[in-house]
Amino acid sequence: MKKILTLFAVVGLIVFSSCEGPEGPPGQDGLISEVIEVNGYSFQQSNNFRIRYDLKPEIYPGDMVLVYRLVAVEDGVKVWNALPESAFDSAGAFDFSYNFEFSRYDVDIFMLGSDLGTVVPALRLNQTFRIVIIPGAGKNLTGKKTSVNLNDYNEVIKKYNIDDSNVKTVKL
Repeated sequence: MKKILTLFAVVGLIVFSSCEGPEGPPGQDGLISEVIEVNGYSFQQSNNFRIRYDLKPEIYPGDMVLVYRLVAVEDGVKVWNALPESAFDSAGAFDFSYNFEFSRYDVDIFMLGSDLGTVVPALRLNQTFRIVIIPGAGKNLTGKKTSVNLNDYNEVIKKYNIDDSNVKTVKL
């Protein structure tokens, strides 16, 4: 009986010993964020004042998308406004707004207003947007909410360690 128990112990020791294979490639540290710049897009009746950008590959379910519009370049520095962004006429009444929606698969940027065809061309034609993908719905690695002003493009870029000089540029 002792010989059978000893045999089972030796076999069990061999079977349950951990095996190691070759080490896999190193992963990327931290969370991955991405910025896509859409250049020279014109909102017109023919495209229903809407732009769609397909996310390839799709984003994870917890990821968040932010969209910013280029409003000026001051001393070589780009100035970005977060969407939604509203514009008012000279009397202070609502004129139109830029807005966006996103899913795991695409981002839609669009204009809303009663008569978008009358919006001045400088605000409708040749627009530039930045789509910022933030992983984990604004949570850090510990799962705690982070405090960052999502309306401030530069603060978002800094908080998520995004290389602003390495932005993917597309023209739709």
